[in-house]
Amino acid sequence: MASSELEYKISESSLVVAAPGQISSDLGGEAVILNLKSGVYHGLNEVGAQIWKLIEEPKTVKEIEQALLEEYEVEPECCQRDLLALLQNLEAAGLIEVSHETAA
Repeated sequence: MASSELEYKISESSLVVAAPGQISSDLGGEAVILNLKSGVYHGLNEVGAQIWKLIEEPKTVKEIEQALLEEYEVEPECCQRDLLALLQNLEAAGLIEVSHETAA
């Protein structure tokens, strides 16, 4: 069925923000997030924790990617691929809200 497929794909123009109803804690540069609705904990490595800090306020995927490229030595294609994969996982877990912008 179509309901099993994502209606929208996260793109560089998507606006991302941490969803309300989360508690997060910094653990030596890594992060642990508790989804209060599901009661499930999620762990993020150092880079994931940096992304989580960035999306405390709404950011476009492109803004997050630029911040990561400035902070870490990583190929742009690898950065974008890994960032989109993480954001899709966070969205599936209900930890972030994504607004899909339409072309203006």
